[in-house]
Amino acid sequence: MTSIDPVTLAVLKGRLEQIADEMDATLYRSAFNPIIAEARDACHGLYHATTGATLVQGTNGLPIFVGAMAFAVKAVIDKVAREGGLEEGDTFLFNDPYVGGTHLNDFRLVRPIFRSGELFCWLASAGHWLDIGGNVPGGYNPKATESFQEGVRFPPVKLFSAGKLNQDIVDLLAANSRVPTSNWGDLNGQLNALDLGQRRFESLLDEYSPATVSAAFEAFSDRAEALMRSAIRALPDGRYSFEDVLDNDGITDDMLTVALDLTIAGETMTLDFSRSSPPAQGPINISYATTAAACYVALKHIFTDVPANAGCLRPIDFVIPPTTLLGATAPKPMAGYTETILRLIGVVLGALAKADPERATAAPFGTINALSFAGHRANGDRWVMFSFFGGGMGGNPETDGLNHANNPISTATIPPLEILEASYPVMFRQWALRPDSAGPGTHRGGLGAIYEVEALSDAEVFLLGERGKVAPFGVRGGGPAGLNRFTWEAEDGEHSPPLVSKVTGVPVPTGRAVKLQTPGGGGWGSPLARAASLVARDVRLGYISAESARRDYGVAVSDDGELDEAATASLRKGAAA
Repeated sequence: MTSIDPVTLAVLKGRLEQIADEMDATLYRSAFNPIIAEARDACHGLYHATTGATLVQGTNGLPIFVGAMAFAVKAVIDKVAREGGLEEGDTFLFNDPYVGGTHLNDFRLVRPIFRSGELFCWLASAGHWLDIGGNVPGGYNPKATESFQEGVRFPPVKLFSAGKLNQDIVDLLAANSRVPTSNWGDLNGQLNALDLGQRRFESLLDEYSPATVSAAFEAFSDRAEALMRSAIRALPDGRYSFEDVLDNDGITDDMLTVALDLTIAGETMTLDFSRSSPPAQGPINISYATTAAACYVALKHIFTDVPANAGCLRPIDFVIPPTTLLGATAPKPMAGYTETILRLIGVVLGALAKADPERATAAPFGTINALSFAGHRANGDRWVMFSFFGGGMGGNPETDGLNHANNPISTATIPPLEILEASYPVMFRQWALRPDSAGPGTHRGGLGAIYEVEALSDAEVFLLGERGKVAPFGVRGGGPAGLNRFTWEAEDGEHSPPLVSKVTGVPVPTGRAVKLQTPGGGGWGSPLARAASLVARDVRLGYISAESARRDYGVAVSDDGELDEAATASLRKGAAA
């Protein structure tokens, strides 16, 4: 193997990450739908020629996509092994959630990079397309019992053969979407990103030689493995268990369990999810690949110094049986995978917090609240608005949780209301922090939000969310956050979903509105240990009510936040007795 000095290795690391970052930026700036262009629900990376393992990812792409993409690239590698015919200029397309996808809206493009006639590595792009058919506009069908009800499913197919576009594939894509122009724009954005990435990478090979870049790839993975082993070795050996629940599967109103038994032995770790609930009827199942990718995201939150490539997973063993909703197979529905991976990340963090209590962090709000509006414009054209929404992060050993943040699955951002209002016939009556939604604590959770959306033309609304039954938990004496709430206006008053967090086909006539109230984050530490001055400040800012200050924190303040020190001392003395 070619030896490589530390300086060259550092330079190549920066150059390769820059290639992935430029690919991300190219797609963000050219995509048609706001979920990619504004929310950045996409990613790019470089992958190993024979294993598909992640070699390099960008700093802005969606981490859950990067982890799952390794399985996606391997699916293409396996197809080529079976069928042959790989050529320069090929580009594969697919969205199959069972072999490396996440759900049907997320389309992958995978392209081989050749050098001197030999396969050198793969470039890959993933992006969330707005609509790919199915029973529900936008794809998030809470009532789906099969993937066929969620949209069209593509196995790995050649979109380009030796540089020539297969127009039949494009025609099939267009015929299976309510908004084909949006998907066409996103597809071309991804292709442009791959084109740029290929040019940049080939220039890098010209400058440093394939042997040097190959040595760098190997060094990156070896160093990630060594750092992960060191991080695991610093934790006490043992078995640590944690579990949490999902509201329901959208079909029956029974809660489902995501359970983890984590074993640490020396410098290795086993993540065993065998005790989790069986595959669900409804669309909250996920595949083995998505579960492994979510664990990758969770571990990166804990071990922040470990580089983000496949090497960090070498010391990790996964037990993800197909008899659970975390290892589901076709044709189980998977549109709501985002809700399940959020609970999955939470249980990984929870189990690791038992191994190292100093790392314990309260639960974040834990739902993307996939909300879709759909209708017809005045000229008869279909419109579909899909968006996800924010909430509070959990309190932690150092600070309060963030208010109105995005979930810890990604680096995505919440689409701005100005963009949504400019793109679709809707108007936001309210986009505000939600008082009393944060879990009380020494370091309280972050606040959730209130979104009230009025339809400016007749529409139907669909929601696939979570955390409507069991609130985000606090740790080390901290309290739980507020529950998720969704309501809509009707002639006979306000209504809410029978299944709490999931509903389909709600008619919203022009001028009527829906209201989404998202959870905050759980609290860290006893609320009685929070500085009374901070509690009074939170009342003045409208974060909590004077009633909550008295009830949860033992702090007496007026409605305008004026602190009564004597009454506070009495309240806290009584609470501690």
